[in-house]
Amino acid sequence: MDDVTKTPAPSLLRRIVRHTGSLLVTLVFLVTAGVAVREGTAFLSSRAEAAATAPETDPIPVETRPLVIEDGYTSVRSYLGRIEPPQSSALSFELAGRVTEILVDEGDTVAEGDVIARLDTAILDTDRTRLEAARAALSADLALAERQLTRRETLQASGFAPEEQLDQARFGRDALVARIAETDAQLAAIDVQLDKSVLRAPFSGTVAARTADTGATLSPGQPVVELLQDGPARLRVGLPLWLTAETGARFDVTVDGVEGTAVLTALRPDIDTLTRTRTALLTLEDQTAPYGATATVEVPREIAARGAWVPFEALREGAPGVWSILVVDDENVVRAAPVEVLHAEADRVFLGGGLTDGLALVTGGPHRVVPGQTVALIAGN
Repeated sequence: MDDVTKTPAPSLLRRIVRHTGSLLVTLVFLVTAGVAVREGTAFLSSRAEAAATAPETDPIPVETRPLVIEDGYTSVRSYLGRIEPPQSSALSFELAGRVTEILVDEGDTVAEGDVIARLDTAILDTDRTRLEAARAALSADLALAERQLTRRETLQASGFAPEEQLDQARFGRDALVARIAETDAQLAAIDVQLDKSVLRAPFSGTVAARTADTGATLSPGQPVVELLQDGPARLRVGLPLWLTAETGARFDVTVDGVEGTAVLTALRPDIDTLTRTRTALLTLEDQTAPYGATATVEVPREIAARGAWVPFEALREGAPGVWSILVVDDENVVRAAPVEVLHAEADRVFLGGGLTDGLALVTGGPHRVVPGQTVALIAGN
């Protein structure tokens, strides 16, 4: 077995020196900490004394104005409508036939009664000539029958002609009169057809579309041109059910950025089941716009509600959906007043929520003050 080497124990002197060093290090640390605590305490005390003796700052000046409580506000809603002509008509012939002439084209203006188009009337002209000849023959026969009747009446009065011959002459004369009347009626029918073979403008206007050409054979009712009447344009728009305006009421209208007015001419009694509105017809007073363009109608509505108008920038939002404004009490201290937004416009809002008349509203720089702060008042607008 190998011999184990034993480490000799430290001497007594070395142990004393080691313990004495540890005590000295600890003593130095404690002295240093005590000095630091004393210096820090003195520094904080001096800062507190300086703060306590600092001069008070002047109150921040803010601009205010008194709230004006009102009993309601006007809400203006916009509704889109479509510009229409006073009248529009797809003109067509009542008779079938071949078009021989069309005198207008798209974009042309016509006056009431102007000829638009004509049909071929060769057959009608021939029939009229035949009927005129037949009437002339009947007129000649009638003249002869009148003379024969006169002779029979003279002879019968003298006793030289039997009564039967007189009756025959009279009935022959009456039959010719009836046939002439029938011929006149046929001639009148031909004249009506000739007149209907000419298409005329029912009103002054502008040709919007042409759907037939010369030489085409048309059936009755087949459109030839579409005519739009001249005159003040009409606006068709769906208005809310609560509107009770009378005929003649005026509304503000905007067409392609141009503002004007329109007069209510008719308000239909039925309701559009899709939009839940009533169709209204308005006449534009001082505007010209292409037919088919859209227009905006401004419809005001009086809403009864107690509140006040304030600038939009005076509103402060707290929690989501919770609004307040800053007001100044009698001691010039800023307070937060909770409010309810009833109506908003571009630069102002109408607020409810128990506001009182004359309350000083902070309007100028409300972001510079906080509730509980004392301020100096500056009268605003």
